Amino acid sequence: MDSKVKFLAGALAFTAVTVVLLIVLYINGSLVPEKETEKVYGDSVAAAPAITVSGDALKDFLKDEDFFDPEPAAAKERNTETLPRLYLQGSSIVKDIRLSILDENGRPAAGYPYFAEIEGLGEYKDLDQDGIIYIPDLSEGEYLIDLKSVPGYVVPADPLRVSVRAELQYKVIDDISLYIKSEDEIDPLADDTALNEANEDTDETEVTGKWEGTDAAFGIDVSKWQKDIDWEAAAADGVEFAIIRCGYRGSSSGSLVEDPYFKKNIDGARAAGIQTGVYFFTQAITEVEAVEEASMTVSLLDGMKLDLPVFIDTEGSGGRADALDKETRTAVCKAFCETVRSAGYAPGIYASRSWFDKKLIDDEFDNVTRWLAEYRKTPLYTGDFGLWQYTSKGTINGIGTRVDLDMIWNND
Repeated sequence: MDSKVKFLAGALAFTAVTVVLLIVLYINGSLVPEKETEKVYGDSVAAAPAITVSGDALKDFLKDEDFFDPEPAAAKERNTETLPRLYLQGSSIVKDIRLSILDENGRPAAGYPYFAEIEGLGEYKDLDQDGIIYIPDLSEGEYLIDLKSVPGYVVPADPLRVSVRAELQYKVIDDISLYIKSEDEIDPLADDTALNEANEDTDETEVTGKWEGTDAAFGIDVSKWQKDIDWEAAAADGVEFAIIRCGYRGSSSGSLVEDPYFKKNIDGARAAGIQTGVYFFTQAITEVEAVEEASMTVSLLDGMKLDLPVFIDTEGSGGRADALDKETRTAVCKAFCETVRSAGYAPGIYASRSWFDKKLIDDEFDNVTRWLAEYRKTPLYTGDFGLWQYTSKGTINGIGTRVDLDMIWNND
């Protein structure tokens, strides 16, 4: 390399170093005049001090975890706000926790295997992906529960606190509506079954029409099986009261199911001036399930005032509750009755004569209204009863099917 080339190379190197040094000095503030500069704030002009940056401040970006993140924190927050949210709700009946993972409409968000973590106990999974996690066999106390993250959703940031009871209370469950299903969600053919043993305990004296020669009140009991009813026509035919099924527990699945005709029937009967009561077809196998059934009944009534009691209907179904011993079945029916009583309704129990005699401890129900099913002119049942279902073969104007006929016995 000749001397001219060496000189040019050195000059270029010196120039490059000088430019870099000037840039650094400018950034560090050495070349910024130390005087006040003007900055516009809204409609006014205010004096702001010159900003100087130390050499160490040039490394501040290393402290920002999101500096190299292609999605800034503000954008992340905006995106999070657009995601649907999930909510965690919990309750306890006795030594258990019922967790519901709810969507923004307040309904169980089915379709995902959710995980909930209970502090000190570990994780619990929604195995059937119905948005509900049931955790049994817990000790009394306070529990903190977190819902684990779910792709595509915002989950609660704070844990849910649930108090677990050590003893059963006959009180209405506040969130029972979350567990009520429609018939579209179950198999009605498998779940809505009944074996009316009163039909096997009848004789030729059974009266199948309106009972004559008595001043007892005349009524009917109905469910979806009677389909659409002309309640004005029924009232004109002498129907004074109606006991209307509000729901049932599935004899196969154990689901709580609303009778699809309940609201239409009770509204129609009341509008026609017919006195009303309701009944629930039980398939509970524990007192806890009986409290659920009573809570569902009260929830469906939604504060409605009734003229007649709220009855638990206990009879065979070919399903889950048939094998109960009489002690357990009696405890189940009493739990139902005490729960509806705690909600301000008069409780009652429906059963056939053979059911009262053989499947229940009958004298345990002296403080509730008995509704007897026995199809003969003179009942053989020897206990006290307030209502009598005397046939299942009745006909009434406004109803296109056979219907049960009842009377309020002895003017009770």
